[in-house]
Amino acid sequence: MTISQLARRHGLSRATLLYYDRIGLLRPDGRFANDYRHYSAAADRRLADIRTYRRTGLPLREIRRILERPRKDLAAALERQLYDVIAQMEALRGRQRLIVELLKNRRLLERVSDMNKDRWVKILRASGFTDEDLGRWHRDFERTDPEYHERFLVFLGLPPEEIRRIRERSRASP
Repeated sequence: MTISQLARRHGLSRATLLYYDRIGLLRPDGRFANDYRHYSAAADRRLADIRTYRRTGLPLREIRRILERPRKDLAAALERQLYDVIAQMEALRGRQRLIVELLKNRRLLERVSDMNKDRWVKILRASGFTDEDLGRWHRDFERTDPEYHERFLVFLGLPPEEIRRIRERSRASP
C-alpha cells in the first residue's frame, strides 16, 4: 500500500509517516515505479505496534528500541512507563487535594456555582478520600467554622435533615 493508504488506515497523517521514516521508526519496503513509497503487511503490523506503544505514552526513541529488541526491552519499558503514570496520577491527586483545600476558602467556594453533593463526593473520591477522610474533613470544617460548614452543605443542595445528621455526626466524632 502507499503511504497515504497506510496513513488513512491508521488514522494518521502522511506527515507522521514521513517523520517515522526520517527517524528510522517505520521505513517503506520499497518504491513503486512512480516513486511512491510502498508498505507491506509487515509494515502495517509494525505501525499498529507503534500506535499501541504510543498510546501507553512511550516516547518514539523507546519504541524504536523495543521494536529492535522486543523481548529484551518491552517489559522493562512498560514497567517504567507504568511507574511514570502512577507518579503522574499521584501528582494529580495532590492537585485535587489542593483544590479541595482551596475550596474551603469562602470566596473561591462561592464562585463555584455548578456543584452538588454527587459532584463534590466524586471529586473527593478521585482525590483518594476514604469514608474516614470524608468524616475527618466534615469534623474539621464543623470545628473550625460551623456556620460556614452549614452554608456549604446548603450550597451542595442537601436537604435540611441530611445537613443536621452530618453536622451532628461531625460534632460527636472525636
